[in-house]
Amino acid sequence: MQEFELIAKTFMGLEPVLAQELTQLGANNVQTGRRMVSFTGDKELMYRANFQLHTAIRVLKPIAHFKAKSAEDMYDEVRKIDWSKYILKGKTFSVDSVVYSEEFTNSRFVTYKVKDAIVDQFREKTGNRPNISVSNPDIRLNIHIAEDNATLSLDSSGESLHRRGYRQERVEAPLNEVLAAGMILMTGWKGETDFIDPMCGSGTLP
Repeated sequence: MQEFELIAKTFMGLEPVLAQELTQLGANNVQTGRRMVSFTGDKELMYRANFQLHTAIRVLKPIAHFKAKSAEDMYDEVRKIDWSKYILKGKTFSVDSVVYSEEFTNSRFVTYKVKDAIVDQFREKTGNRPNISVSNPDIRLNIHIAEDNATLSLDSSGESLHRRGYRQERVEAPLNEVLAAGMILMTGWKGETDFIDPMCGSGTLP
């Protein structure tokens, strides 16, 4: 199978743990970044990463890297992408933004500009516009901007990976499950001895 670039998002401080998990899964070219780890793999690895990683929040498949020094730059670059390849007729989409930049200080503004560029392209080409769905879109997009470096990705995970579905009754957890898994992995515990949590609370660590 053909390998392609992938990005696993995580919390600050868990990057080395996530990198180790990815290496054990068989990922290639594993490199840590800020709240993320980039790697390469095929489609099978992408599915396995979503299913088996403990310390990833979501797994992204980049479709474009570009420089954006202004909102106009970003709009123009997003419009260059042929969105008919990714968003089929009648399908809905959403955009999530993560921004570390002096030029782009408002992630909501970035989200709106990306949406505008996509919608305007469809209007120009087909006369129709795709619908936006925040709660349950068919296609989830993620744009990450670090200063003037932008990466636009398809989100392969859907809901955040900490929602695994095994909690039948949900309570407000004081600790995100991804962070809890990272804490356990950092201790070196491998299930060979008893697990004792003196601050059990709602049972997030267990």
